[in-house]
Amino acid sequence: MLTPSRAEDAAAALAAAAADGHAVRLRGAGTKLGWGHATDPAELELSVEALDRTLEHNVGDLTAGFQAGAPLERIQAELAAHGQRLALDPPLGAGGDTGATLGGMLATGDSGPLRHRYGAPRDLVLGITVALSDGTIARSGGKVIKNVAGYDLAKLFTGSFGTLGLILAANLRLHPRPERTATALATCDDATTLGAGVRALAGAPLELDALDVAWRGGRGGILAQSAGPQAERRCARVAELMRESGLEHVDVTGDDAPLWARQRAGQRSAHRALVRVAAPPTRLPEVLAATDHAGGTLVGRAALGISYVELDPDALERFYRSLPDGAVPVLQDAPAELRRRLDPWSSTVVAEPLLELMSRIKERFDPTGTCNRGLFVGGL
Repeated sequence: MLTPSRAEDAAAALAAAAADGHAVRLRGAGTKLGWGHATDPAELELSVEALDRTLEHNVGDLTAGFQAGAPLERIQAELAAHGQRLALDPPLGAGGDTGATLGGMLATGDSGPLRHRYGAPRDLVLGITVALSDGTIARSGGKVIKNVAGYDLAKLFTGSFGTLGLILAANLRLHPRPERTATALATCDDATTLGAGVRALAGAPLELDALDVAWRGGRGGILAQSAGPQAERRCARVAELMRESGLEHVDVTGDDAPLWARQRAGQRSAHRALVRVAAPPTRLPEVLAATDHAGGTLVGRAALGISYVELDPDALERFYRSLPDGAVPVLQDAPAELRRRLDPWSSTVVAEPLLELMSRIKERFDPTGTCNRGLFVGGL
């Protein structure tokens, strides 16, 4: 495995591999190596872990630049010293300097509960620097929020699973770090009532930082987080809406970090299968019913229609059959044996014109098929 400490060396290594016809597995700390298609071992692994510097931090502009190998936990600690944060909170994996990196998060489009208010990783990237398989180092975007040049390239690479090239660095939009947070929590044993509660909260002007759902064994709850000096007062209003929606056992807590840690933990599975389901929020009760039918557990972004369902591999087919029309499941995390025999996107209908467009983009950026060969949807 190569771990270059300079961007130029990373680009040169990628070009040399392409010239020799070698496939290269691009990676960060390795916390998401089980995502995507199970592919044959690449001839070379190229890690950005040594590209971990903070490039700049413009405190007044609420922007910062980091190399791709910078661990997210360290990034947040540095920003917290200035009362700021990167409003992205995916699970970090092993933690510390071995936890998830910025580049890995961007490449997979990974996110957490804060996506409800602040958007996906692609929404917070102002500019990006990448290495292409011909050795070119390309840059797009800028350092300030008003600069819109090159946004499309940054968004194209974010969520591409490293199949277009190697992310070397990114400039990011930051947000103030709240001094306090509070969470309103309500439980319910009826999926329809819970769905109605989600719709009521999602449509109300509450300025929530996060609005999540959790479900297990025919019972679940809604978690609504507010941040800032008035967090508890806002959550009191949320609690009123929850009761009006027929939800039970409503409570408000300011000690909410463990609640959200459990929500993030539910986005990973060490020994079972984890399916990421995208469905219209109005179909949430049906997704919950499908989860029960398959004996699974669920956490998700209630208002965004994104759910993470953990279940036994033997129940996958039953779960897929039970999902409502319009639901799009992707096998995100699973034991290696299952990933070797099952296409993660096997139940995802991707229109042929879209696959053709994606293939043309892949050919344009990585004509030799060097980068993460076969990892993405359609075998890209």
